[in-house]
Amino acid sequence: MHYLCPTIMKKGLIALSPLAVFIVLYLVTSIIARDFYKVPITVAFLAASVYAVIITGGLPLQKRIDTFSRGAGTGQMMLMLWIFVLAGAFAHTAKTMGAIDATVNLTLTLLPSNMLLPGLFIAACFVSLSIGTSVGTIVALTPIAAGISAQTGMSTELMTAVVVGGSFFGDNLSFISDTTIIATSTQGCRLSDKFRVNSFIVMPAAMLILVIYLFMGLGMQSPQHVGEVQYVKVIPYLVVLLTAVLGMNVMAVLTVGIVLTGIIGIVDGSFDVFGWFGAMGTGITAMGELIIITMMAGGLLELIKYNGGIDFIISTMTRHIRGKRGAELSIGALVSFVNICTANNTVAILTVGSIAKQIGDKYGVDNRKCASILDTFSCMMQGIIPYGAQMLMAAGLAQVNPIGIIPYLYYPLAIGVAATLSILFRYPRRYS
Repeated sequence: MHYLCPTIMKKGLIALSPLAVFIVLYLVTSIIARDFYKVPITVAFLAASVYAVIITGGLPLQKRIDTFSRGAGTGQMMLMLWIFVLAGAFAHTAKTMGAIDATVNLTLTLLPSNMLLPGLFIAACFVSLSIGTSVGTIVALTPIAAGISAQTGMSTELMTAVVVGGSFFGDNLSFISDTTIIATSTQGCRLSDKFRVNSFIVMPAAMLILVIYLFMGLGMQSPQHVGEVQYVKVIPYLVVLLTAVLGMNVMAVLTVGIVLTGIIGIVDGSFDVFGWFGAMGTGITAMGELIIITMMAGGLLELIKYNGGIDFIISTMTRHIRGKRGAELSIGALVSFVNICTANNTVAILTVGSIAKQIGDKYGVDNRKCASILDTFSCMMQGIIPYGAQMLMAAGLAQVNPIGIIPYLYYPLAIGVAATLSILFRYPRRYS
């Protein structure tokens, strides 16, 4: 049995302490106050970030700030911010032009009221499986979910959670998902094999959640007077969904959507050119808090990594492995915890992928099962943390607090339970 010396333990706990500052200041304080709007999440991240800069040793202040800034401005981070900017511009121009109302009216016309919840979940699953990205699915469907909520009186948080949950179906299974590609490449297995194993694990969870939504939707009442469907205003959303499904880059998809809303809105008389510009500007400004949170989270996590927090997590969680079942549980716990620290499931898999391969090889874990565990647990954790990009994006587009969405995130929790059961009860047998 291996023990960590007190010095390493102390250093590791200090490295992770900024996360504790954030959790105490935001979650604990909000729970005590019974109001998640009492402490703005930006303030909690600012306090944790300042604290992280202060405790980072061995560097002059300017170098600490440079390290923080490097994490806040990585290429991946800037790409994410560009998506936020374009998503904000598209969402608000679509809303101003009337695309959201038209799409909601079309949905209410086509689907019976008791099928709105399962229908929205199936749509999110299909889109995310086709495009391989949870963020793209959330951008496309969240405004529609919020609009249906406003029309039917259903909880906006619930409707948003349905989209977020379905978006992780494809993030976890799609052949073109970055998490799938990285999980299979780090474990040395084929995409098709990982898909087969992963399907055995998560498909029962997806079917269960679909049935739950079906029963929950039985009490839904469609509005008595559904507005007339202006089909031309639905075109931007249809084009966005179609181009995304065909695999177009998400930034290009959003740009096409913005141009279409502008053309249709100007021709229709919903706004003039300056009104279009104004709508884009308002949408971009509305994403300001999300952009600030994302950058501060990136800088904070870079300092945690620099101080050895990630290495400490890995060494701590791999000390007590006993046999194949213990190895698989350790891999799941490891990628989950690193995901909490990095708030990015792709980065979490990249960080622990090689270590998971070593653990798996040592204890005889099937590479395909190991890749599935990495992907499923990381998607589960990414789907429920309130400061992940997907949750922040969904909350921003639906104009709700991310904490309010968490109680309704049935699918991410379900795949976490399914993955745990697959380890404990050794299924699918062929790969266990």
